[in-house]
Amino acid sequence: MAASTGLTFGLLCGWTLSLIWKWFVEYTVIVVNNLTKFYGLHSAVEDVTFTVNRGEVFGLLGPNGAGKSTIMKMVASFMPPTSGSVKIMDYDTVKDSLDARKCIGYLPGNTPLYSDMTVESFLRFAAQAKGVKKEQISSEVRGTVSDLGLSEVRERKIDTLPKGYRQRVGLAQALIGDPPVLVFDDPTGGLDARQSREIEGLIKDLSGWKTMLIASHNPSKISGLCDRVAFIDKGRVASLGTPRDLTEKYREHVSIKIIVGDKAKEALKTICRVEGVLSILILNSSMLKVDTVGETDLRPVLADRLVNAGIPLLEIARDEKGLEDVFMDITGRKVH
Repeated sequence: MAASTGLTFGLLCGWTLSLIWKWFVEYTVIVVNNLTKFYGLHSAVEDVTFTVNRGEVFGLLGPNGAGKSTIMKMVASFMPPTSGSVKIMDYDTVKDSLDARKCIGYLPGNTPLYSDMTVESFLRFAAQAKGVKKEQISSEVRGTVSDLGLSEVRERKIDTLPKGYRQRVGLAQALIGDPPVLVFDDPTGGLDARQSREIEGLIKDLSGWKTMLIASHNPSKISGLCDRVAFIDKGRVASLGTPRDLTEKYREHVSIKIIVGDKAKEALKTICRVEGVLSILILNSSMLKVDTVGETDLRPVLADRLVNAGIPLLEIARDEKGLEDVFMDITGRKVH
């Protein structure tokens, strides 16, 4: 009887812990429901719905003018929607605006900063504005300056800083107060490749610890940072899913690059009748581009045919479809 009771108790505890873990991992932090914004008669955002779970990095991807920044401003409680709602940690961004804002670190697209202030004085001001306790401000600012790599410029005026450092200052003010939700509108916009990599590295370090909503017009930035992506086109969600699921969903065919030893014509004759091959293009005497159906990876079959025919195979690789290709498939528009 005791053993049975102990087993039951153990199962109950295990079940309870699993529920707690599931809640911790999957708890929905951001709920956007039928969000709509009109400017006069113009619809900037219409009927946008998505959720973001605890610790998830969620991306909004679309061309300029698609409505991304308007969505971000409404999520950050910076402007009210015409209709629909946003909840942050169960706080309505209109009805409970102050409580919702306390949960958010917001980096707008234009990174507004007080350029005549030093980095440290600006971050101290941000800490005071966010309600950080007076006795904690110095340690909060010191830790954030260190984490963002701003120690060497903390006494410099913001208007003397390179753009990459100004962007770091913008991220620093968003992180002050340790908010659980971060809303970043185009955090790498206008930065060079090195600066972009640095900011992306900082965002990756925060992933899993913070719940993040990131907007960008650059597919390569989104695919490397985000767990899920929503394509925004003309103010609406055109498609939503993980980067992998989206590329798989819209992959109707796969391109395979084949490099052979100066025998492209012979290679064409060898593989042209392989089932699943849609077309073959000879790029030069040694390289071919083969379009195949997307369901099956034909590389092993193609390689086997070429080797058996005595054709030297130097390389065979798939040309993967990226998020930009998917967006063009969905909307017929190129992401700039």
